[in-house]
Amino acid sequence: MFSNFSNPFGKKKESDMTDDAKKNQPENIQFEGSDAEAQSGMKQRSSDLPDDFPEDFEMPEGFPEMDENMMAQVQEMMGQLQKGQRAEELEQENADLKTRLGRLAADFEGYRTRTAAETAEAQNKGVSKAAEALMPVYDDISRALSMGAEDPAKLIPGMQAVQSKVLSIFAGLGLEPTGQEGEDFDPAYHEAIQVIEGEDGKIVQTYELGFRMGERCVRPARVVVSQQG
Repeated sequence: MFSNFSNPFGKKKESDMTDDAKKNQPENIQFEGSDAEAQSGMKQRSSDLPDDFPEDFEMPEGFPEMDENMMAQVQEMMGQLQKGQRAEELEQENADLKTRLGRLAADFEGYRTRTAAETAEAQNKGVSKAAEALMPVYDDISRALSMGAEDPAKLIPGMQAVQSKVLSIFAGLGLEPTGQEGEDFDPAYHEAIQVIEGEDGKIVQTYELGFRMGERCVRPARVVVSQQG
């Protein structure tokens, strides 16, 4: 950084001086004190340098000797340059992080919107499929009621047929009935509303049939359970 530093003392190279100027040139000034004292002073000034100051730094050839004040000014200038460079780096890192955060936020918003739309579409398809499957049941109930109005004896067989069709539709949707009479009582799928004396842990009466889908209970069956006294 000192390659273009101009000579503050205005000295000329020896080759550029005239003979008269060389004669009038003052002799080298010798400072009082031993070499040990000079080296001690240099070490003391070196201790004031910043921690990250290059250890192998050397003054350019021909550069004037700097006193403590000039050395302090150089140190301060270099410190300010380093701080300014670090501030620019942090500012650039901050801008990059803001850009990445903005992209992530946009991606997440797009993902959330797509997921919500796909979920709503799946729910609509499920409702439509279930309604479509139950429409024939509605038709059968209407016919059974119409026949029962003319002949009440025909109402029971008609409703039994409707019940069988509903169970068939549930099976097509993946539902299995549970809680029928004679089954072993299972609290994961059955709700005991009454306990009577009898064979231990058996369902003896069903108030409401339950349904399960795989291992998941869709609706627990309400049953009467027998238990040995």
